[in-house]
Amino acid sequence: MKSSLVPEKTIAVPPSLAATIGLEEAVMLAVLADLGPLAEARPNNGYTWLTIATEHLAEATPFWDAREVQRVCQSLRDKGILLIGSAHFGSEPSFKFAYNERSEAPAQTGRTPIVSMPQKGPTIRAEEAQVDEISQSFGKNFLGANWRPSRDTLTQLAQHNIPEHFALEQLPNFITYWRERREAHRSWGAKFVQHVIFKWRDFESKRNQKDQAIAMHAAWQPSLDAMDVLTVHAGISRGFVEDAIPEFVLYWQERGDVLKTWNSKFIQHVRLQWKKYNSAVEHSTDPKPIPENWQPSNDVYDVLRLANIDLAFAQSVLPEFILYWRDSKQVHTSWNTRFLQHVKFHWAKRLANGTATNNGTQPAQRSTREISIEEQLTDRSWAV
Repeated sequence: MKSSLVPEKTIAVPPSLAATIGLEEAVMLAVLADLGPLAEARPNNGYTWLTIATEHLAEATPFWDAREVQRVCQSLRDKGILLIGSAHFGSEPSFKFAYNERSEAPAQTGRTPIVSMPQKGPTIRAEEAQVDEISQSFGKNFLGANWRPSRDTLTQLAQHNIPEHFALEQLPNFITYWRERREAHRSWGAKFVQHVIFKWRDFESKRNQKDQAIAMHAAWQPSLDAMDVLTVHAGISRGFVEDAIPEFVLYWQERGDVLKTWNSKFIQHVRLQWKKYNSAVEHSTDPKPIPENWQPSNDVYDVLRLANIDLAFAQSVLPEFILYWRDSKQVHTSWNTRFLQHVKFHWAKRLANGTATNNGTQPAQRSTREISIEEQLTDRSWAV
């Protein structure tokens, strides 16, 4: 019995097909199949290209305007179902398209039943057979080297607040990945959307993690930039920096503070500890032997300069000083003090020798080994 509510010809849409590719896309395929007898078919490059009048397609889809027809056809192209040979729908008198399947035999002009749609009152078996036939026709395709996302795909990504430039930056890796895998898919547009959304979420997660204040945790490690600042620019031993991490983590874990700038905190901590370490080494009160390459500090030369002692003279007696105390294998808490006493003693002796020579007398010469340590410590002749 025909209903008065449906006076026009109906569009038969298989539910399974609509569930697979989308309702609008399934409706468009059904309309194109109904218009097949009116289409002009031409084989080209292994495909059967169909050309139908734009007005016929517009009349068959009064519920869509030209922009919506273009959108649905573009979606079918992105899903790998249709090949579109026309510009924007409505801008030309004809609409050219092809089903994405290779033609095994030349197409017949006039009628091209590429997709057979069910007749009125189809049985369930006929409908299932039709779905199978359509599914086989709409085969998967491989990703081309020059593939580009459609404007609709970029618009869909924009709805997720993803910038277009970010999406296009992911395109080279996307193409390389899927071409190397040599997998075929029905919709590369949908694949690209999934790929970009995943990359965007990963990008936002890393950005938020960097900017977010967090509590100190046991697995915390300084960033590579922080390590470069300490080891390269500050010249701090890498081993010293790594040894400072457990102490730093434990201290701030017990404090329970939440900060955004843990790397800056760590840099300050290590620099302070490094200064304390160097100061402790330089001013250690523990007796130690004199190193082979020992050099007096700048403070020693400042004291000698204030005492009007020639610095070149002080440097000339340095090798003798090092050799003597290395041979003696004695240890002292401050070699700077020892060297200062040594230079002052020999400078005073030099002055005394000059005075005696001017008076016509020749003083007795004594080597350093002949002078006792007590005599050196109590010597004040340099101050005369």
